[in-house]
Amino acid sequence: MMNGLLITDIRIFPVTQDENPKLKAFVTIVFNDTFLIRDIKIIEGSRGLFISMPAKKARDNKYRDIAHPISQEARDLLQERIFEVYKG
Repeated sequence: MMNGLLITDIRIFPVTQDENPKLKAFVTIVFNDTFLIRDIKIIEGSRGLFISMPAKKARDNKYRDIAHPISQEARDLLQERIFEVYKG
């Protein structure tokens, strides 16, 4: 649980390696059965797997996260739970 937010569902949508070899899956996560975040990505980087939060391109052509954890502790917990489901 993160400050009253309970992760109530995590769904993993694997992608084929042909599309993008570094992109492993898309993730949808639900908090408290009431709030959903889509398009979290699981990516294989040079130091292993990590999550990338959903983002959109801004007017300056840079990508900005639409939703993201505020603290490193929250990011670590979110990533840990996502990887538990991803790795089965």
